[in-house]
Order: sequence, then structure tokens, then C-alpha cells
Amino acid sequence: MRTIFLCGFMGSGKSEAGKIAAQRLNLPFIDLDQYIEQMSENSIAEIFTQSGEEAFRQMETIAVAMICGLCDKGKTHIVALGGGTVVSELNAGLINRYGVSVFIDVDFDICYSRIKRDLNRPLVQGKSYEYLEKLYSKRKEIYLNAAQYTIDGNTDINTLAKEIVQIYAHI
Repeated sequence: MRTIFLCGFMGSGKSEAGKIAAQRLNLPFIDLDQYIEQMSENSIAEIFTQSGEEAFRQMETIAVAMICGLCDKGKTHIVALGGGTVVSELNAGLINRYGVSVFIDVDFDICYSRIKRDLNRPLVQGKSYEYLEKLYSKRKEIYLNAAQYTIDGNTDINTLAKEIVQIYAHI
């Protein structure tokens, strides 16, 4: 079996659905942002504030490579990626080489309602609805091109987890 990498916009439910799917499959779950926080001993917000987005993206690529190294050793996981992870062609290539990418496609308004007041998301703080909607539209095309599977995420979290489990059963 192969690792499943969940991609999608901030607030799409990657972490919540991924945790549930991993429990149902009895697999380890990795939240990439938490992995980076543990690796750097700083929160994502602190990394952005102290070092900037470019430094965070470099850490993100290192973390993706480390997780793919686990895959190469035969370890299977469910991984919730950050919203911008697959924007990097290098990351997207690694993910699709060592696992299966699944895009959780959720309407922007649902994502926005989940993230608009989240102080732990540096890309959201101080940004307008219009700015985030443009970012969503730009990234959605990237997600669609990078992912091997797409799931309609405009549903409850348990249904979403069930669909992830079904994909895992077919890979």
C-alpha cells in the first residue's frame, strides 16, 4: 500500500478527515504543519514572522522529502499537507512518486468560514475575502493538476474520511 497525501485549500478538512481515515485504517497520521513545527521547534506563525514564507517553504520541502523517505522504506501513512505544499513542483513530484495525492475540493465560502478568524494561519491574517478568494482560485488549478484523485469535500467530515478509506482500498 502507498501513503495518501491530502491536499487542498486551508480549511478544507484535510487534517480532520485524515485523522479519522488513519484511525479507520490503523495507519499513522502526519499533519505536515505539525511535523514542521516539531522539526523547527517553532509554530508556523513564528516561522513566518521570524524567517518569512520562503524559509517556511524550504522547511516544508525538507519535511516532504523526509516523509517520502519513510514511504521509500515501506512505511505507509495518511498525510495532511499544508495548503501551499503542492504549489512547489518539487513537492508535488515527490508526493506523486512516493504516494498518492488526493485533492479535497471544498467551496471557497466553506473554507473561508473555517479560517477567517484563525490566528494560527499567517497567510490569512489581515487578508481580505477577495485576496483569499484569488489565492484559492489560483491554487485550485494547481491542486487539480497535481492530484491523482479528487474528492468532493462539501460534505461532513465522516463521509470525507470514508472516501479517503475507499481510495486507499483501491491503490
